[in-house]
This record gives sequence, structure tokens and C-alpha cells, in this order.
Amino acid sequence: MPTERETYPIEIAGVKRELRLFEIKPGLKIAVLNILGDTELVEAAAVGLAERLADVEYDVLVTAEAKSIPLIYALSVRTRKPYVVLRKSYKPYMGETIQAETLSITTGAPQTLHLDEKDREMVRDKRVVLVDDVISTGSTLQGMRLVLDKAGAKIAAEAAILTEGERAQWEQILALGHLPVFTG
Repeated sequence: MPTERETYPIEIAGVKRELRLFEIKPGLKIAVLNILGDTELVEAAAVGLAERLADVEYDVLVTAEAKSIPLIYALSVRTRKPYVVLRKSYKPYMGETIQAETLSITTGAPQTLHLDEKDREMVRDKRVVLVDDVISTGSTLQGMRLVLDKAGAKIAAEAAILTEGERAQWEQILALGHLPVFTG
């Protein structure tokens, strides 16, 4: 039987959810947004982010796998912009990748982001929008920036469904909402 968990309410573009709280280290809990399988929330978030990006000039959407993949697909459909997914593990068919290391708050372990050889030309000298589901520590965002800088892309904007933690740190992020962290 699953543990009864505290929740935190959110509303994204008219869609309400109760996010479960998980302790990620002693005395620190976060509200976890998992959009995988939640088509209604993904669609609402894509509509909201497309509106936030309406005045941004860009060529390509970029995210890191895995939870943001349905979001970037739905956003691509709405904006008619292509998208690229930076992979977290290398596969031989990816050829010579461009890569950077990041540290995920949810796993607590270092991860390497890989830009597939086939996607290099799609981002080189292009204006890109970095997209994530939740930006918390900024580590994945920084990893995406490093990969795209090495690939010769220009960052036009950074977007997320939610930011988390110190709100002032994320003022430049085009987000649909903000999550506090829970201490005590």
C-alpha cells in the first residue's frame, strides 16, 4: 500500500493537480511534477508556453530527456518549430556527440547530456529555446547551455512549466508557475 503523502496544489493553464511531496534530503521536500502520461496537463502547458514564446524569435526547441519529451513534442506541434532532445546516455548510433555533464536534483547523481551527431546542423548558428518541465537547481539547464554553446547555437530564451526554489534566481525563465521548497 503506497505511503500517504502530503501534496501541494498547482494550476497550469486552467488544469489543476495535487503534486506529491518527496523528501530529497533530510529536512527538504519538493513537490514533484511528473507529466509522463498526463496528456491533459501536457497539452495545457504546451498551449501556455506557446503563448509565452509568441514574441520570441527562435528556430528550434531543445530539451533534455526524459520527462520533458511529451512537452516539447506538444510545443513543437503548436509552434511548428522542430525540436531536439539531448540524451542522457550514449548510444553508438548517435555518432560523435557533443556532451556536457550535469547533476540532477531528482537523482542526485551526475548525468551527461549528449547532442546526437544528426542534430548538430539543426542547432548550429540557430536561435534555440531551452525547455524543461521544472527548473530547480538549474543544473540541467546549465548542461543544456554548455552543449548548445559547444554546438554553436544561440540561446533565444529558456522556458519551463514551473520553476522551483529561489524565485529571483529564475526571473528570466518563461514559466507558467513557481513551486516553493519545503523545509522542516
